Amino acid sequence: MTFSFTSLGSASAMPTVDRFPSAHVLNVHERLFLIDCGEGCQLKLRKYGFSFLKIHEIFISHLHGDHIFGLWGLLSTMSMLGRTADITIFAPVSFGPVLDSFLKHFGAGFLFKVKHVKLKGDDLLPLFETKSAEVYAFPLNHRIDCFGFLFREKKPPRNIRKHLIEPNKLSLYEIARLKEGSDVAREDGQVLENDYFTYLPYNPRSFAYCSDTAPFEGLKDYVEGCDLLYHEATFASDLSAMARKTMHSTATDAARCALDAKVAKLVIGHFSSRYKNTDVLLNEARDLFPGTYIAQEGMVFEVPLVKPYKSNQSNL
Repeated sequence: MTFSFTSLGSASAMPTVDRFPSAHVLNVHERLFLIDCGEGCQLKLRKYGFSFLKIHEIFISHLHGDHIFGLWGLLSTMSMLGRTADITIFAPVSFGPVLDSFLKHFGAGFLFKVKHVKLKGDDLLPLFETKSAEVYAFPLNHRIDCFGFLFREKKPPRNIRKHLIEPNKLSLYEIARLKEGSDVAREDGQVLENDYFTYLPYNPRSFAYCSDTAPFEGLKDYVEGCDLLYHEATFASDLSAMARKTMHSTATDAARCALDAKVAKLVIGHFSSRYKNTDVLLNEARDLFPGTYIAQEGMVFEVPLVKPYKSNQSNL
């Protein structure tokens, strides 16, 4: 069951010959979520083998050009490919007039609807859920309205410990209730305890996306315990004054957030074009949070399944 993050663009506002503006794909059980859509996004989608027609949700963090300028080309190409399935774009309220203008001038031939879900508020905001995941937005600290996104895999049904079925003469009804997570009371007063008869096949995984933002106290609470955190690191700490002025983060800021939130792995991106080599940012972040990695175009970060229990009798 796939749970992976692919970076399509790791540059900030000024693209370079090696880096494109912000765009990323999260794959949750083969459902593709596009997160931000900077210029050149559709070229990278094609280069790395993602089907345009498998994308049904797009998440736009904020209305700066390096996060949305690729959207118009992508929607137009989807139309040329004959798309008929509707698409939903989660974006701040101010995105509405921009989308309306684009559709007025270029959307006449679209065979699909583009739905805008407005992001607003100052707390964790449930967006929607699929069969396998729940998706939330949360506010960031930037010059304009800006949101991060949290994706949580749903808890899977519990597995029955098969070697206990026959000795305890478990019925199909009892097995079903136990797999749902319930204890089962028998007519003779015996209680079949769920924790004894079942086990969780794997721990649900989670991913959080934070770009663009200056550090703030509440951020760690939104991303606490995530298996994978993407956090902008536009500058090194020697340019912390510039980071504060532009309401961005340094590599140290990103690492401190990861450390405070107790995440498992950190990916940094959204690099200023002044950094021809990002090792200075990577090394700075790793000094504080060793589990840091650089977002590079086409790089895939897999979140592996972790099995908390085994199903054999030796674990009882």
